[in-house]
Amino acid sequence: MSSNTPSQLTRDLRFFLTVPHGCSYLPDREATTLFLDPQEQPGQGVYDALALLGFRRSGRHLYRPHCEGCRACISVRIPVEDFTPKRTQRKLISRNANIETRMLPAAFHEEHYALYARYIRTRHADGDMYPPSHEQYRTFLTLDHPYARLIEFRLQGQLLGVAATDLLSHGVSAIYTFFDPSPAFERRSLGTYAILHQIELARRLGRPHVYLGYWIRQCRKMSYKQDFEPLEYLDGRHWRRQIPLVE
Repeated sequence: MSSNTPSQLTRDLRFFLTVPHGCSYLPDREATTLFLDPQEQPGQGVYDALALLGFRRSGRHLYRPHCEGCRACISVRIPVEDFTPKRTQRKLISRNANIETRMLPAAFHEEHYALYARYIRTRHADGDMYPPSHEQYRTFLTLDHPYARLIEFRLQGQLLGVAATDLLSHGVSAIYTFFDPSPAFERRSLGTYAILHQIELARRLGRPHVYLGYWIRQCRKMSYKQDFEPLEYLDGRHWRRQIPLVE
């Protein structure tokens, strides 16, 4: 990565604020999002720098929350070298030892979309990604850029899950995971296993962190992120250690 600081790399970029809209995580609250100008074509160095400042990627857009009077969204990451799986996580790794993985460019595959649509209809029918559509999927999870990847999880050839992940110079960014919602695979905890796999991927690649996006204390859907200890959180422009990250 360039020796320039994140501020130096991003100071000439243009950003835009959305109009206030309903918060996806906390009821009765409004949210505002800061977006990198969609006309910008940021290189790897700029993306790396923005990730250090708490930005996430959705499709071709880089963004972070920018809500007046609210700091509920906290960027968190796992320091790979300091992470030791808990007993339950070790069991999960062993339970999924027969799963095969393959990393692909973040291109569209009809098989992936069919699983995504079933996952959204089953698990998130009350969310803002319902109903799923081909256009929504392509806009969200496909991108023709070397850092954007999709990791397949298969059992005897059957597609069980897909993890969208970005390869940064200083880490792996876990973008989104969807998986087979059938009761037959519940014990495999495929969402958790996908994160454990990305931690191991980062370790193999020599990348020091796995970025998990935003953690919100009041949002139960975010509580799983606390199971990966230790966690580091973004405080202004500095990442700090907080163990454990609980109320």
